Amino acid sequence: MALLDPPSLDEREALLREIGPLPLSGQAWPDWVRILAWIILAIIGVQILLSAIRLPPDHVSNVLAFIVILCFLGLLLVSWHMQKSVTTIDETGLRQTWITRREVAWQDIHFAKFIPLLFSKRLVVFTQRGRPVVFQGGTRELQIAFAKISLLYRRKR
Repeated sequence: MALLDPPSLDEREALLREIGPLPLSGQAWPDWVRILAWIILAIIGVQILLSAIRLPPDHVSNVLAFIVILCFLGLLLVSWHMQKSVTTIDETGLRQTWITRREVAWQDIHFAKFIPLLFSKRLVVFTQRGRPVVFQGGTRELQIAFAKISLLYRRKR
């Protein structure tokens, strides 16, 4: 499939003006998703504690207990980062704080697709190297900007 040129500098500048005053920053995850993650984590934690109290110590495998605690700590880490994660759109590109930082410059974007899922509204950005980078949009402003970015970069395919 032949690919057309990426959007021109004028088209990109028009997009940035249309998005609004920059930088545009907001929560990466909606409030209700972040709250739900903590509720589910609390339920899992209570279940782990209740199971630990009810089971006799000789019925608990140390390896299994370690794995369960490790998995719980992993879920805790993901929930913490969901709570703190911020997505930013500015003149240089898109960024999101996460466990590892996600960042794509405008000139590196090859293709972008907005995916409005139930729990998260995402912008999947494919770079010139073909590597996808997923950005979460937890605010209405970010979601609208994601849709506009997707329209510009889909049209140029």
